[in-house]
Amino acid sequence: MTAQQPIRVILAKVGLDGHDRGIKVVARALRDAGMHVIYAGLWQTPEAVVRAVVDEDAAWLGLSLLSGAHMTLVPKVLHLLREAGLKDVGVLVGGIIPEGDIPKLMQMGVAHVFGPGTALPDIVSFLRERSGAGHA
Repeated sequence: MTAQQPIRVILAKVGLDGHDRGIKVVARALRDAGMHVIYAGLWQTPEAVVRAVVDEDAAWLGLSLLSGAHMTLVPKVLHLLREAGLKDVGVLVGGIIPEGDIPKLMQMGVAHVFGPGTALPDIVSFLRERSGAGHA
């Protein structure tokens, strides 16, 4: 009998955005749902975030952006993940993302974009369903 491993998620604030209340709330909800959550913190570079994914053997990377730099920073992170051979790592984006940019991000390889007001159980459900992890 083997116990199922918890879903491993890195959450990070990339760039100069210093508002982290929302990502901390998400981190707590994911942790309370039985996931292994590593919050990388504020002002991370794309390179540092990808290094954390490697170091922590994470299945998911959640990026929170409120600064408007999502169309610069997210493609950079996606490129670095691919360059590192981590194309199977799922990428989530949360924060203030204009509706018109969401399809562009999804075409680049983002698994989902969660906007303001997203219910926390919706994020948990998405990760469980897409991870094949069932219920912890």
